[in-house]
Amino acid sequence: MSKHALAAMTQAEFRERIARPGVILLPLGSQEPQGPHAPMGDYRLAERLAVMSAEAGDGLAAPALAFGHADFFRGFAGGMQLRPQTFAAMLEDMIGSFLDHDLNHLLIFNGHSANAPLIDQVTRGIRRRTGIAVPSLNIWKAIPPELWRDLYGEDASSVRGHGGEPLTSVATYLFPDEMRPDLVATSAPRARAFGVPIRGISGVDFRGLPLQLPIDAHEVDANAMLGGSPHMASAARGKAICDHIVHHTARLMGQLLAHDPRKMVSDLPTENQL
Repeated sequence: MSKHALAAMTQAEFRERIARPGVILLPLGSQEPQGPHAPMGDYRLAERLAVMSAEAGDGLAAPALAFGHADFFRGFAGGMQLRPQTFAAMLEDMIGSFLDHDLNHLLIFNGHSANAPLIDQVTRGIRRRTGIAVPSLNIWKAIPPELWRDLYGEDASSVRGHGGEPLTSVATYLFPDEMRPDLVATSAPRARAFGVPIRGISGVDFRGLPLQLPIDAHEVDANAMLGGSPHMASAARGKAICDHIVHHTARLMGQLLAHDPRKMVSDLPTENQL
């Protein structure tokens, strides 16, 4: 039985495997509260899905970076956050560990949305220096609207959010014995900032228009229920979401493998086309 998780491979097995082309997934996640009902180590969701995707796409999955950039969760004990410069340095070194050996077909498998701006900075820097493009897939944003509607119907928009879906269903499917559905909580009324109801960690809406503020998660909700609802979560829904992410990622891996990451852009517009 072939191995697809890099952590489980011997160096001899890895050396033999990389003799033929393949995409290497770099899973990212976080250690942070997901409401009172779900485990804090959501990086394990990204890591498990990365291995499943590597199996489906005949690639490899690196060990997950367990900590992300989530400064707004510092108010909760048990969370572990990286400073922006620390996260960027770690990601750059992870990528460099493969580029050093001419393993250029990489895909960042991001399971923590707050990482996205830093991922962009790192990958742009790598492309400038090496010419190699490293794409990044936000796995929780890779769920199409039609699947949301199929699974949740008219409640799709109301269940979606931190502490709600899709992570609660995915965790229920992948780690059922660790879930605490008996502790499911309802979001409390929001506090105010500058006299205006808090929208979320990004700020408030003043007269219908956004005002960005440095609000911490515990100021939004005491249980880290920042949006959505877990009340419709189920293992069956989690399986459907996982199946989609794995299938989508496997297809993406095939697309990436068919192209040179040093020649990401083709058919550039000419001056006459501008």
